[in-house]
Amino acid sequence: MKHISGRLCHIKVALACLILSSAGSAMAQQKQNLPIIQQVKFKKDTTSITRFGAKGDGITLNTESINKTIASVSQKGGGVVLIPSGLWLTGPIELKSNVNLHLKRDAILQFTADFNQYKLVQGNWEGQPAWRNQSPISGVNLENIAITGSGIIDGNGGAWRMVKKDKLTETQWKTLVASGGVVRADGKMWYPSEKTVKGSNTKNAGVIEAGKTAADYQDIKDFLRPNLLVLTGCKKILLEGVTFQNSPAWNLHPLLCEDLTLRNLQVKNPWFAQNGDGVDVESCKNVLIEGSTFDVGDDGICIKSGRDEAGRKRGVPTENVIVRNNIVYHAHGGFVIGSEMSGGAKNIWVYDCSFIGTDIGLRFKTTRGRGGVVENIYINNINMIDIPGEAILFDMYYAAVDPVPLAGEKREAIKTVTVPVTEATPQFKNFYIKDVVANGAEKAIFFRGLPEMNIKDVHLENVTIKAKKGIEIIEASGIFLKNVNVITDNTSPVVMIQNGSNINISNLSYPINSKILFDVSGEKSKGIKISGTDVSKAKTASVLSTEVDKKALEISK
Repeated sequence: MKHISGRLCHIKVALACLILSSAGSAMAQQKQNLPIIQQVKFKKDTTSITRFGAKGDGITLNTESINKTIASVSQKGGGVVLIPSGLWLTGPIELKSNVNLHLKRDAILQFTADFNQYKLVQGNWEGQPAWRNQSPISGVNLENIAITGSGIIDGNGGAWRMVKKDKLTETQWKTLVASGGVVRADGKMWYPSEKTVKGSNTKNAGVIEAGKTAADYQDIKDFLRPNLLVLTGCKKILLEGVTFQNSPAWNLHPLLCEDLTLRNLQVKNPWFAQNGDGVDVESCKNVLIEGSTFDVGDDGICIKSGRDEAGRKRGVPTENVIVRNNIVYHAHGGFVIGSEMSGGAKNIWVYDCSFIGTDIGLRFKTTRGRGGVVENIYINNINMIDIPGEAILFDMYYAAVDPVPLAGEKREAIKTVTVPVTEATPQFKNFYIKDVVANGAEKAIFFRGLPEMNIKDVHLENVTIKAKKGIEIIEASGIFLKNVNVITDNTSPVVMIQNGSNINISNLSYPINSKILFDVSGEKSKGIKISGTDVSKAKTASVLSTEVDKKALEISK
């Protein structure tokens, strides 16, 4: 009987190894089939904005001159619109088809702090239709467009943004308050104007309502911050070489676009800039982001597809995306999917990227009400250092707060309840993550799914993380960890599993004399298989809560 039982055990281990091997093969095979992104092509004709009267003196408002130049070049069949050396002050710029807006190295295109230059337009905010101030740079239903060169595009975001006192030094705060604006009654927030204050206290501010016009939103206009660049429904786009910085809100927001290339960009916002994302690719198809550097106030490189019912109704996933050879410095997440992913996201490749001090490294977030399916995500060769939060995070309880609490900030624990599965139930499945190294994180790996919809089929292989805490797996199934090395001082436990099923851990490395290697709880925990791991190095190999079936955890050599 023992002989038969041993053979069955070996068969189970072999099957688990086969599944992991298949996962690696799937990643390799998928990388062979990377999407092809169509590229732009322009006439060589070049027209300087000075030809239409623009002056680079930092004082003259050049809105009309720049837009006339762009329109003229487009009407003649396209070409290059040149922003030469100088400081060019302007209001909103509207791109046109077949135009390459090219900035010289010593050119700064700065957008005015005069809010009257930005009209309210119907746009999109965090995945929902909304009234916003016109974006500094925008384009709708265009084809064959580009912004290139090595100059700087500055959104003058400091004029728009509210700022938390806790995010500034005492001197910075005093300087900001002395500049004007309004300080909240509790003294913890600064606002640029009374309209900003009113907007911040208005529920669903800016959301489009039937029967209302732009005039109905004038009393909160200053609060409706624009994204620096918004391209909607455009095809064949190139952003290359330029620095995009200091946006009122998100820096780059392509929406419903196809064949988008972002190459060798510098994308910057102050670290304290609320909603100061680097790039948010929303409901786009065929995208390449490569060779770029991000240092921003919110998520760095982010994939979205609409929010809640509005996103599901649109029903357009972000798909066929390549993210490679990028560096992300400060950001809430290095590479991020969500939380607005209601239209889904699929077929995404992320590789050869480095995250330096991002709050979270790989960040996948959603919440009930979103709906949408995120699947077929292939990630490899990621390096991270000094991550204040989790190196790798899957969280289906996202709340709109900073991922790392400020000093003294208290947050309530998540209350777990099970609700019925509907079209509003989000899904994460089929992730393949390989060859990840992180030196310094608060927590190595974190999974938190919903009781009614677990995180499913996630494969991690060849992962080494030095962190204060180890691995947590909550409400997840089909999780495969192979050759994972967790270096942590907090070993009570190294791996915590709560209501996890079909968990396969092979060749786990951990600190010698760890207090507890595996801590398993939750009555739904089952099918947890450990192989190729010397559990004798731990003081206690495993602890099972009373509600856990003793057969839920199997440890084999």
